[in-house]
Amino acid sequence: MFLTQTVPRQREIIEVLLRNGWDYMRRLLTGGKADEPQLPTPAVLKNILVDLGPVYVKLGQLLSTRPDLLGKAYIEELSTLQSEVPPLPWSEVEVMIRQQFPQPLPEIFSNINHTPVAAGSIAQVHRATLIDGQEVALKVQRPGIDVTVNRDITLIQGIADIVARTDFGQMYEIKAIAEEFCKALEDELDFTREAAFTDQMRQNLLQSRWFDPKQIVIAGINWELTTPKLLVMEWLNGVPILSAKFHAQEDGKDPETERKEITTLLFRAFSQQIYIDGFFHADPHPGNIFYLQDGQVALIDCGMVGRLDPRTQQVLTELLLAIVDIDAQRCAQLTLLLANGKQSVNLSRLEADYDRMLRKYYNLSLSKLNFSQVVYEIFQIARNNKIRLPSNIGLYAKTIANLEGLARAFNPEINFIDEIQPLLTDLFRRQLVGDAPVRSLLRTALDLKSLSLQSPRQVELLLDRITSEALQWNISISGLDSLRRTTDDAANRLSFSIVVGSLIMGAAIISTGAQTTQLSYISNILFAAASLLGLWLILSILRSGRLR
Repeated sequence: MFLTQTVPRQREIIEVLLRNGWDYMRRLLTGGKADEPQLPTPAVLKNILVDLGPVYVKLGQLLSTRPDLLGKAYIEELSTLQSEVPPLPWSEVEVMIRQQFPQPLPEIFSNINHTPVAAGSIAQVHRATLIDGQEVALKVQRPGIDVTVNRDITLIQGIADIVARTDFGQMYEIKAIAEEFCKALEDELDFTREAAFTDQMRQNLLQSRWFDPKQIVIAGINWELTTPKLLVMEWLNGVPILSAKFHAQEDGKDPETERKEITTLLFRAFSQQIYIDGFFHADPHPGNIFYLQDGQVALIDCGMVGRLDPRTQQVLTELLLAIVDIDAQRCAQLTLLLANGKQSVNLSRLEADYDRMLRKYYNLSLSKLNFSQVVYEIFQIARNNKIRLPSNIGLYAKTIANLEGLARAFNPEINFIDEIQPLLTDLFRRQLVGDAPVRSLLRTALDLKSLSLQSPRQVELLLDRITSEALQWNISISGLDSLRRTTDDAANRLSFSIVVGSLIMGAAIISTGAQTTQLSYISNILFAAASLLGLWLILSILRSGRLR
C-alpha cells in the first residue's frame, strides 16, 4: 500500500540511493528480494540522509542516540548531522504566527525581529518583545512540515514492514523500532510537549545538594501564548559555551579556574538529572549550552529528553562502579538487567567479551579513562551478542558522550570519572536509604512485619499441598515446541513410509497370486496409491529443505 501512496517520494528516494550507491535499499524500494540488510559506510549513510531532506536528517539524529543498534563509527558520523536549512521568508512565518492568536499581533508584541536567530528542519526562532516590554524567543513551526513528516513516516513504516520479514528484522524488532522513531518525529511537531519538558527540568534543577542551583538557568515558558505550533519562552542573553571569552575577574579568579568550575557544574547538573531525577536533557551539544552575560550557564532546547525509572537508575549507578573497578562479570550481569525481555544469551561468552574489552584499561589511570568510550564499547558488545537494550539506554549513552566531548573541548584537563567519583557515595547512600532515612526504615520494618505474619501461613499451605499431592509444577523449556514439531513430523513421515511399504507389499502379494481380473484390479489400485503417497512424501521432504 505504501508503495502506491508515496510514488513521487519513492522515485525521489530511489534517485538519491542510485546516486549514493546503496544497492540494498534500492532493491527494497523497487520490489526486489529483502535479504540480509547491508548498511552503507557511515559517510555514505550520512550523505543519503542529508540528500533526502530535513525529516531524514532528524531521523539520522534520532538514530545517533541508539548505540545498541549501530556501531561507534555510525554513531559518531550521524552525531555530526545538523539541520542546516535556509530560513523561510518573514511573510510565511508571519502567517503562521497570526494563525495562532485570535487578536492582532500588535496587541501582543511591540516588536518582532524579522531575521531568525536560528533555523532548523522543524522550526525557526525569532527574537521578539511583548507589549509589556519582556523579551521572548519565538520558536515557530515551518508551514507544511506536518504534511512532509506524515508522508515520510508512511514510507518509513512501509520499508520497516519489508525489512521485518527478514531474520534481521525479526531479531531486532524493526517494526517496533520504526514505530518508536515515527512517534518521536510526530512528537517533535507538538511544541507544548517541549514546553512541558522545559518546565519540568526547570523545576527539578531549582534545588540540589551537589551544585548551586542559581548557577544553572532554564528559560521560563509563557504558557498563555504557547501553542502546538508556536513556543514562546524567556529570552536569554548569552553565547554558546565554546564561544565564551573568559578574563581575569576582580575577585582574583583566573579563566582556567572558572572553566573548571563551569565544567564541574555541568557534570553535577547532568548527574543529578540522570541518577536522581531520572529525567534528563538528552542533547547537550555545544549549541544547546549557553554562557550568559551574568556568568550563569543555560540549558536550551529541551525537545529531546530521556527518562529512567528507579530500577534502571540503580543498575546504571552500579555499572559506573563496575567500570571503575574493571569488573567484567558484573558488567555482563548488569547489561542483562538492562535488556528488553527475556533473551537467550551465552553468559560465559558475554563475560569473556567484556573481559577482553576491559583488560586494555587495567593499567590505565582513572584520570585517562574515557568513560563514554567504555560505555559505547559495552553496548557494542551487547549488540554483537544480540542483546537489545531499550531506547532510553541509548539516549543515556549519547548524553554522556556529548557531555564528555563538550567538557573536553571546553576544558581538556577534565575527566568524567574524576567528576563523578565524589558523588558515588552519595548516590549509593540515597539508593540504600533514600532522601528520608526514617521513612525508609519504617517502611522496611512494616515489610518485615508483613513477611513474618504471612510466612507461617504460606509454609503451612505449601506443606498441605505436598502431603495432599495437590502440588503442581509448571516447567517451561525453551525450544521444546520446535523439538515437538520436528518429532511429530518425523513420526508422521515414518508412519507414511510404513503405510506405503505395506501397500507395496500387499499389492505384490496379491499380484503374484492374482488369478482373476478383480484381484489384478485391486493390485493396480494399491500400487497407484503407494506411488502417490510415496511421491507426496518425497515432495514434502524436499520442500522442507531437510533432505540431508
